[in-house]
Amino acid sequence: FLTDQRFILALFDRDLDAAGVLATALSQKNSGGNPELGRDFWMGVVARLKGDETSARVALTKALAEQKEEIRNPDDMWLLCGLGLIDALLGKKEEALREGRRAIEMLPILKDSIVEASVKRYFVMACAWAGERELALQQLEVVARIPGGPSYGDLRLNPMWDPLRGDPRFEKIVASLAPKK
Repeated sequence: FLTDQRFILALFDRDLDAAGVLATALSQKNSGGNPELGRDFWMGVVARLKGDETSARVALTKALAEQKEEIRNPDDMWLLCGLGLIDALLGKKEEALREGRRAIEMLPILKDSIVEASVKRYFVMACAWAGERELALQQLEVVARIPGGPSYGDLRLNPMWDPLRGDPRFEKIVASLAPKK
């Protein structure tokens, strides 16, 4: 638990050297998180943020294989969220978008706004990393208004939103979630 928290703090602080060291100590599976994105995924993300594409590809390919091993039900919404994000980071745009859309299609059955916000949040991240900036921003405008959607701090600090930074529409969404004075 503490390692997970220290890792997130280092990542959000952009201390990528510390995040890289802490990522190696993460459990292989995210304990209880949905989707279960563990050590290899986060090692790949840190490597990507450092600009080390070779290490990122190796770690993310391993994370993808681990996610695919978990497939018990092809309609596992959380598994599809994880696969979509990993595929986006690996440059597999069509697979990422298909998996994300399939996860979203499962939402009407659930009628749970927190789950809906989380699933859509992962889809937006996958769109952003797959280079679908316009789609990501359209979806983010919606999910930012859903209870349980991304917070101001998440959008401001989380490097998973980096592909959208600098776009005035993204900055406007971030500003709209800022604490009111």
